[in-house]
Amino acid sequence: MKNKVRELRKSKGFTQEQLAEIIGVSRQTINAIEKEKFDPSLPTAFKMSKLFALPIESFFLYEN
Repeated sequence: MKNKVRELRKSKGFTQEQLAEIIGVSRQTINAIEKEKFDPSLPTAFKMSKLFALPIESFFLYEN
């Protein structure tokens, strides 16, 4: 799944470590999501949505 997590994280001035702590996952999870090697759980995606004040579908893009 394509995503814009890295761009959003940087626009907020967060490190991977800081974002991970805020949403309750590991830094490695954030890294894997940003590299599109891992799709987040729904609760994690909702936490990101709330933090970034954006709908989930605006930064996670499903492609067949």
